[in-house]
Amino acid sequence: MPATGTPVVFVHGLWLHADSWGAWVRLFNENGYVGSAPGWPGDASSVEGTRREPARVAGFGIQQVVDHYGRLIDGLDRKPVVVGHSFGGLIAQKLLDDGHAVAAVAIDPAPIKGVLFLPPSALRVASIALKNPFGRGNAVSLTPKQFRYGFANAVSEQESNELYERWTIPSPARPLFEDASAAFSLHSPAKVNTRNATRGPLLITAGGRDHTVPATISRQTANLYRRSPAVTELQSFPDRGHSLTIDKGWRDVAEAAVAWLGRQNL
Repeated sequence: MPATGTPVVFVHGLWLHADSWGAWVRLFNENGYVGSAPGWPGDASSVEGTRREPARVAGFGIQQVVDHYGRLIDGLDRKPVVVGHSFGGLIAQKLLDDGHAVAAVAIDPAPIKGVLFLPPSALRVASIALKNPFGRGNAVSLTPKQFRYGFANAVSEQESNELYERWTIPSPARPLFEDASAAFSLHSPAKVNTRNATRGPLLITAGGRDHTVPATISRQTANLYRRSPAVTELQSFPDRGHSLTIDKGWRDVAEAAVAWLGRQNL
């Protein structure tokens, strides 16, 4: 018998494999949705496989990732909800704006064009790739120390190390370069039509201890949508860092997303 629930497509961000959404997919399925978590272009089917061949993920930019997910969504029998984390949250907003989704949840999303203030912690994380001006086409990996600072600063060092070993992968540097130059690029791939009145509802989250996407970035993002009559809501998780989708507190965030979708009658 074919599945009848609303499809939900989960989009990971930089440095985490799509398999990191496994618990979310199960939770959403238990709540009547039909979840799936495809990887970015070039990702292998496993963490280990992606780590073995980092060159496969190198060079892909924001629009190529959007197009990749757009093609996957076109193969579904109806438009899904898109849930994205970090750069996946930026991708989710673009898919919603493009009409590929009925709603989107952007979890501590990477800044879209128009977000102008980037706190020092966000610049520190981005500098992992940006410090090499010739590395736009490279794949970049995190060290355990970098992961601890950028993702897992709000959990114990032991949990940080466990999450690092379980989920981290190399990722393309290009999206970081594109996002860093968004303010100076008229046709930046990080641009979203924040005045779109016909899009579906959007939930943006803000992690109060997030170093990679500090809460001020999420607040600026939500504020950019103020001239659209479409539903845009901001939900804060004051004690959470960037690992909020994969650490021991993931369920709080996932259940909040499910509850919000219920309030949207989705």
